[in-house]
Amino acid sequence: MIRKGIIDRFYEAASIQRWNDHVRPVELTELDKQAHKMVIAYVLARFEESERGAAIDWNALIEGGLFEFLQRVILTDIKPPVFHKMMQKKGRELNQWVLKVLEPDIADLKGDFIEKFRDYFLGEDPGRYRLEKRILRAAHYLATSWEFRIIYAMNPFIYGIEKTKADIENELEDYCDLVGVQKITLGKKSFGFVDLCGQLRFQQRWAQSPRLPKTSVLGHMLIVAMMVYLCSTEIGACRKRVVNNYFAALFHDLPEVLTRDIVSPVKSSIEGLQELIKEYEEIQIEERLLPLLPLSWHESIRYFIEDEFENKVKIDGKTVKGISSDELNRHYNEDRFDVVDGQLVRACDHLAAFIEASLSIKHGIQSHHLLEGIRRLSDLYRDAEIGGIHFGSLFDYYR
Repeated sequence: MIRKGIIDRFYEAASIQRWNDHVRPVELTELDKQAHKMVIAYVLARFEESERGAAIDWNALIEGGLFEFLQRVILTDIKPPVFHKMMQKKGRELNQWVLKVLEPDIADLKGDFIEKFRDYFLGEDPGRYRLEKRILRAAHYLATSWEFRIIYAMNPFIYGIEKTKADIENELEDYCDLVGVQKITLGKKSFGFVDLCGQLRFQQRWAQSPRLPKTSVLGHMLIVAMMVYLCSTEIGACRKRVVNNYFAALFHDLPEVLTRDIVSPVKSSIEGLQELIKEYEEIQIEERLLPLLPLSWHESIRYFIEDEFENKVKIDGKTVKGISSDELNRHYNEDRFDVVDGQLVRACDHLAAFIEASLSIKHGIQSHHLLEGIRRLSDLYRDAEIGGIHFGSLFDYYR
């Protein structure tokens, strides 16, 4: 059962400010940092898989990212240097406390969530998930380094800024054995992809309306991905299906870095405009985005982001679309079918939009755009059930 508490935790990260003791040209939030981290983790893991032949446990990578996200939300007020020192000295005790705080929110989640959470931080085998943890750690420092480049030029007068710079560079050096770290730090193609994705931190959701808390397109993508993960495990999706759904959700708005966010009323106001936008997005993806990634990855990226809200399977190497969610559960819930629950991604995308509008209204900031969004989505999902998830109940948490 997915409780409201776990979803609330996701949105807490949108209000956690990073580098707030430095001059910042833009807001840098924990939600955006964690989203960027998971995009980078995907890139690092793919390089280890494709160039080193490493066996990546993608489920462990996703779950580790989610566990570390929740840990950071709970320990939000501790500055990074202090946080790392405390984790070295009292890491086990801190993680036990984090688990105790989170337990009411995660105790009922399926997929042995709480046991996996406990094992990830408190397990007796330090070598378990070693590669996945190293990838997440490297992604963490690469995302931090990307942020630091933004504020460094504006803070030459801040005491200790050079030490901070040196500390980040020294931490990254410890992960230079990872192929992806080497490639990204070169500042060429792979960095271009990471940088483009990072620019989605600057694109605000609901740009035509004042709103609290503000969320970026990139932060929204991570929240949708985490919701889709919870829904996928709730319905007992197979391992490959869980992974596909997570990354399809994490990348579902990726074309917006090339086209910017075009709100739904504009898309639907002129006949044929939505199709024209889609065609332009596909051209831009082929010409500007995919060339930044190895050729062998292109097919899987396309599979995630083309017709992103369609249910898809692969049968004899061919993509088949338009299968109902019930059929996916009954006949295709096996790794060999490479399932993507596009309808589940769409429902979680709408749920995230509904929560964004609802939270703003509860904070006392509203507009006709937010009120109309609430009304439209509330009506659409009042009794909706998708793939065995009763979305009406999830929407009821925020009605």
